[in-house]
Amino acid sequence: MRIKILGVCGSPIYGGNVELLLRESMQVAQEVDGVEAEILLLSQKNIKDCRHCNWCTNKQEKDRFCNLKDDMYKIYPLVLEADGLIVASPAYFGRISGLLANFLDRLRPFVFGKRYHGSLKDKVGGALSVAWSRHGGLETTLLSINCAFWTLGMLNVPQHGLLFGAAGVSSIAGTGDFVPTDRHQILKDEFGLRNARILAHRMIEIIKIVKLGKQALSSDCSVS
Repeated sequence: MRIKILGVCGSPIYGGNVELLLRESMQVAQEVDGVEAEILLLSQKNIKDCRHCNWCTNKQEKDRFCNLKDDMYKIYPLVLEADGLIVASPAYFGRISGLLANFLDRLRPFVFGKRYHGSLKDKVGGALSVAWSRHGGLETTLLSINCAFWTLGMLNVPQHGLLFGAAGVSSIAGTGDFVPTDRHQILKDEFGLRNARILAHRMIEIIKIVKLGKQALSSDCSVS
């Protein structure tokens, strides 16, 4: 069984804590036979705001997802081909980054598009977040990502202990204390790193269940 997972880093910081947490999760996927895992860094992309112009609802055509011309045109096929999305964001004011918000908003063609509506239905989504402190908005950030998954008709990763996804902190034990020479405190948050790895394992498991389930349903329909 071939599985494709796309990891999306919504931090504007290249090589920062959010990216490292995402890479920890994606490394698990890359080590599983049959799984193809790719990381997309939004910090390196030009993604405009969705204007809700409704072009996609009326004029969308094959391979023309959106009327705006930017890097999303290369990203749309990656999202469409993926079986699962692991989406990571820093917690800014208790919510996702503006960069990630642009990306998620631009997935509107997969909800209302004339040709591509419902294309992400039953794909699997996993949420990751990093905050400066342990009460810095981790859960609300994860919920923002999950709300996007649900709107797109996707399945989020359920796992005991990972109620909304996996999260970590970028200060010492989430206290706000830090070492000026160490920009990557997330690497010392073993609990957060472990949950990011668990999330990837669980995502692969659910993708397999969905794929096998759809094959079984298809076989039942053909017999009847």
